[in-house]
Amino acid sequence: MKISELGQLIGAQCIQNEYADGDIKGVYTGDLLSDILGNADEGCAIVTIQAHRNTVAVASTKDCPAIVVCNDRAVPDDMITAAQQEHIAVFRTNKNQFIVSGMLYEKLACGIHAVAERGAV
Repeated sequence: MKISELGQLIGAQCIQNEYADGDIKGVYTGDLLSDILGNADEGCAIVTIQAHRNTVAVASTKDCPAIVVCNDRAVPDDMITAAQQEHIAVFRTNKNQFIVSGMLYEKLACGIHAVAERGAV
């Protein structure tokens, strides 16, 4: 799935769209930034309620191309500026982390199963 498809899939607004469109390889859901830093895989989208520039720093460190801020949390200007500088897409949705994660899992898992059926996994 491409980053540019993310917003429409989960019904989210892209509030930072200065990024290079690329593939999302997975999803990591968490609100504890140290947990995300320790466990998120490269290329995944981060689903969280943590709306501040430290979230961008973690995403950048882990090479995560997109952040989804849930529960319609306000996203401060310094987070948007940091995301622009790092070319990380930021989305905001009124849905909670569970719903967003489930929607993304369904989309990404279908792709994984299709690849596995072809014998590539």
